[in-house]
Amino acid sequence: SIDRLLITPQRLQGIANDVLSVVALPDPVGETFEGTTLPNGLQVSKRRVPVGVIGVIYESRPNVTVDVSALCLKSGNAVILRGGKEAAHSNAALAAAIIEACQASDIPDGAVQMIESPDRALVKQLLTASEYIDMIIPRGGAGLHQFARENATIPVITGGIGICHIYVDRSADLRKAIPIIYNAKTQRPTVCNALDTLLVHRDIAATFLPEVADALAVANVELRCDPRALAILKAHPAARPAGPRDFDTEFLALVLAIKVVDDLDAALDHIAEHSTHHSDAILTQDFGNAMRFVNEVDSAAVYVNASTRFTDGGQLGLGAEVAISTQRLHARGPMALRELTTYKWVILGNGQVRE
Repeated sequence: SIDRLLITPQRLQGIANDVLSVVALPDPVGETFEGTTLPNGLQVSKRRVPVGVIGVIYESRPNVTVDVSALCLKSGNAVILRGGKEAAHSNAALAAAIIEACQASDIPDGAVQMIESPDRALVKQLLTASEYIDMIIPRGGAGLHQFARENATIPVITGGIGICHIYVDRSADLRKAIPIIYNAKTQRPTVCNALDTLLVHRDIAATFLPEVADALAVANVELRCDPRALAILKAHPAARPAGPRDFDTEFLALVLAIKVVDDLDAALDHIAEHSTHHSDAILTQDFGNAMRFVNEVDSAAVYVNASTRFTDGGQLGLGAEVAISTQRLHARGPMALRELTTYKWVILGNGQVRE
C-alpha cells in the first residue's frame, strides 16, 4: 500500500513529535528496582542496563527508521537498521539526518547504522551475526517473521501482524459501538491495529448489522459475511460471502469480515482459533463478560469498550515503539524504552562469605 510509504508534511511533524516525546521520557538505564536486604546483610537489587546492539529489519513504513533510532539511543543501545526497498530513499534520507545529529553530539560513531543495499542475502547475514548483534526485531509480514525465526542464531522478537477482532456483546451500548467500529476499521486501515473481524451476538445482529453496514458504507468498506450475517445484509451493496481465508486475513485495507455468534463462548472460541494475539476488543455493559474476555483472550492488548487503534507506543504514553510484540518473551505489546533494556543483579556486601 502506498499509504504505508508516504511521508506527508503532517506525518513528518508527527514523527518529530514522537522523537520529542521520547526525549521527554525518563531514562530507564541505571534504574534500580526490587531492592532488598537479606538476613546476612547483603543488599540485593536489579539495575536496568541496555540490551546492546539491536538489529531491526522492517518493511514499508519509513517512520520506523526514526522511531527505532530514537528509542534505541535513549535506552543506550546501538541499532542496525535494514529497511525495505520500497522506502529505500526515504529511509536513507532519514537515517542520514539521524547520523548527522549523532555526529554533532557526543554519541559514539556507529551507534546508528543503516544497511542500504537491497540484497536479501544481507538479511540472512544479519540474522546470524551473533558475535555483533544481541537481539533482532523483524517488522513486516508473516513471511519475514517466519524467515527470521527459521534462520536467526540471535534472539528474535516478532510481532506486528494483527488480525484484530471486536466482539459486540448482547448488552453493548450500540450508540457507542458504531463509532468505535468505524474508527477501528477506517481511521487508518493499513496498520496492524486496525479492525479485521467483527463478531456480533445473534440477539442484536438483525438490528445492529444494518446500522453498522450503513455507517461503514461512508468509507466504502467491503463486508465479507458469514452465512448468518449475509442473510441479514443480503440487500446491502457492500455485503458479499466470506471466503475460506477471510477470517484468517490481516486485510490492511477497507475490508471487514463479519460473523454472527451465539454468545460470548462462541466469540472466545473464534478468537482463540483465528487470533494473531495482537489486539482484540469486547463492547459490553456486562462487567462479568468484560472481565471474562480480558482474562481469557490471549492477546498482547485486550480492550473493553474502546477501539483497537490505541495499541501504539505513542497512544499508550510510551513515546513511540520499536515494534508490537505478539509473543510472550521477553516483551509483549508495544516495545518501548524499558522493553529495550535488560537488567543485572547488583549485590553490595561488607565481607560476607557463603557458609
